[in-house]
Amino acid sequence: MVLMTTSDLPLKLIARGKVRDVYEVDGERLLLVATDRVSAYDVVMDEPIPMKGAVLTQTSAWWFRKLGTLVRHHMISADADEIVGAVPALAPHREEIAGRTMLCKRGTVFPIECVIRGYLSGSAWREYAKSGTLAGEKLPGGLKESGRLDPPIFSPATKAESGHDENITVGRMKEILGADVTAELERLTRIVYTSGRDVALANGIIIADTKFEFGRTKSGEILLIDEVMTPDSSRFWPLDGYREGRPQPSFDKQPLRDWLDVERHAKRWNGDAPPPKLPPEVVDATSKRYLEAYRRLTGASLA
Repeated sequence: MVLMTTSDLPLKLIARGKVRDVYEVDGERLLLVATDRVSAYDVVMDEPIPMKGAVLTQTSAWWFRKLGTLVRHHMISADADEIVGAVPALAPHREEIAGRTMLCKRGTVFPIECVIRGYLSGSAWREYAKSGTLAGEKLPGGLKESGRLDPPIFSPATKAESGHDENITVGRMKEILGADVTAELERLTRIVYTSGRDVALANGIIIADTKFEFGRTKSGEILLIDEVMTPDSSRFWPLDGYREGRPQPSFDKQPLRDWLDVERHAKRWNGDAPPPKLPPEVVDATSKRYLEAYRRLTGASLA
C-alpha cells in the first residue's frame, strides 16, 4: 500500500486535519482520506506511520457495517473500486486511495464531541483523583484507576480555538444544541458504545472510552460520522492484560508517546514544533500496534 503524508486529488479540498483530508465530491457527498500522518501532544510528526490510514478507515468501515441496524451513518463505501465507479475522476489515483478512503454522505457537523467513558482513565482519572469530579460534576467515591464504570459516563467535549478538547457538562451541551438534540445524541452514543464495547470484549479488546461525532443532513437526518471506535478515537486495551488500579497497555500510538514523553525525556523534545525525528524502530512499532488492533478486533489482516 502506498505511504501517504498528504493527498492531492482532482477534487475540491475543503479541510485538512491532523490525519484526514476532506474533499467535496458534490453537494451531497464528501470524500474522506485518512493519511498516514500521526500527531502527539497536538504536533504532527514528520514521519508517517505505514498502514495507519488504512487501519483507521477500514476499522470505521467495519463498525459502520456492523452497527448499521442501530444507527444511521454517513458511509456510502470504503471500497476503492466502488468509489472510483462513483467518482470517475479518481480512476488515475486508485492505488493511492485504496484502503484509506471513504465516500460519505454530506451533512452539517454538530460542534460537540460525544465522549463516553466505560472505564476511568486518562484525563478523567486525573481529575477524579484530584477532586472526585469529572467536568466539575461529582462522581461516587472509591473509584479506581482503569476501573469499569457502570453505567458508562457520557462526557461531552467541545473544541477550544486552539484545537484542544474541553470537557463540558451535559447542561452546557443543552445550551449549545438544545435539550432535544442533546438527548438524542446521548441516546445514540450510549447505544453505539455499549454495542461496540460488547463486540470488542468478545474479541479480546476493552474499549475503555471513545468519542463520536454526529452530523445532520439537509433533510434533518442525524448521522454518525467521521471515525468510529478506532485506535485514534478510543482507548483500546488488551483484555488479557487488564488489571484494575493501574494504567493499561494500549493498542494505539503508545510506543510513539513513550519515546516522546516530554516529562521523562525533556532533552529529547519540549513538546513544541518542530518535533524530533522518529527512529525507524518507533515508527515500525507504532505501525504494528495499529495493525494488531485491527486484526484482534476484526479477525482479518490488512498486511
